[in-house]
Amino acid sequence: MDTSYTSPELLTINAARLLRDGDVVFVGVGLPNLACNLARRTHAPRLMMIYEAGVIGAQPARLPLSIGDPTLVSGSLAVCSMYDIFAFYLQRGNVDVGFLGGAQIDRYGNINATVIGRDYAHPKVRLPGSGGAQEIAAWANRCYVLTPHQKRRFPEKVDFCTSAGFLDGKAARDAARLRGGGPQAVVTDIGILEPDETGELILTALHPGKTVEDARLNTGWALKAAGHIRFTDPPTDLELQILRQELDPQGIYLKSAG
Repeated sequence: MDTSYTSPELLTINAARLLRDGDVVFVGVGLPNLACNLARRTHAPRLMMIYEAGVIGAQPARLPLSIGDPTLVSGSLAVCSMYDIFAFYLQRGNVDVGFLGGAQIDRYGNINATVIGRDYAHPKVRLPGSGGAQEIAAWANRCYVLTPHQKRRFPEKVDFCTSAGFLDGKAARDAARLRGGGPQAVVTDIGILEPDETGELILTALHPGKTVEDARLNTGWALKAAGHIRFTDPPTDLELQILRQELDPQGIYLKSAG
């Protein structure tokens, strides 16, 4: 068993394990793309990947560098417009999983990818913004978030709500009539957070060698822990081999100090 894995490898492998065979996944580039391809090469061979540029059933022969990379088209089932992807697939409920990320994720799973600082006109940092993330957060049947577990990334309340999680609780999301199921798991390099019955994120799993105290010290609110904390299995040699040798041999996304 190889124990010298990096944080990006740990995030990718645990995200891949959340995917089910047959899932239709709205995926971007980077770690989510690696997670989907890893899942398809291991336990989910019928996974279908959709890219917001308009590619359905993508089977990239190499690591795509953007959502418009030509490698996504070769071997795909269909190519359509971005409008068709969002209107006829995502909003109709035909997308099982959406992967999301951002600069901040708060206790109810809301995501900020717009500004750091409460003054929108004069922020401390201006970020890239939503892209399709707000639509994915609203309409995908399940959403998974991948992020390093750092206190600055987990404030009690985001500075700006780019993509809706459970707002200020599940009742608020229901009242907003967002059909999608909201964030079902936040995968970090410490463990996994999942929503409780109110929509608040709580710690439900730890990675090998991590503790509840590690998670609490790196969270900006009083993080609750589930009554029974499970431990994730360490990355297997096969999972690491596929990531390192087949999916990202140049280490474009996986190189990290860990």
